[in-house]
Amino acid sequence: MAQVFIGIGSNQGDRQAYLQLARDTLGRLASTKLVSWSNVYETDPVGPVPQPEFLNAVAEIATKLSPVQLLNELVEIEIQSGRGGFRTRVKWGPRTLDLDILLYDNLVISEDDLVIPHPH
Repeated sequence: MAQVFIGIGSNQGDRQAYLQLARDTLGRLASTKLVSWSNVYETDPVGPVPQPEFLNAVAEIATKLSPVQLLNELVEIEIQSGRGGFRTRVKWGPRTLDLDILLYDNLVISEDDLVIPHPH
């Protein structure tokens, strides 16, 4: 199984509930085990769009999903939270839930929709 770290953030609505949704859903993904969950931190938003502070955490998972399969699952979780798909997102904008693959084993991937390690 691959060792993966997922960055999780929310700055809209019930931020704590959205982080809990991410935690619960990551733990139920096929061929995936939630290994650990970091403390939750409040951080200032980055970028030109005025918005509330983020709650952020990191999850460590072990998975048999490929990076692309995992990305697709993460996008589905974001959509469940009310966040739009790739084409409706505002860069650096507010998010009900933001899930990013920070690291996936020692892989280095640079594609249009997937960059690992995550650059931000």
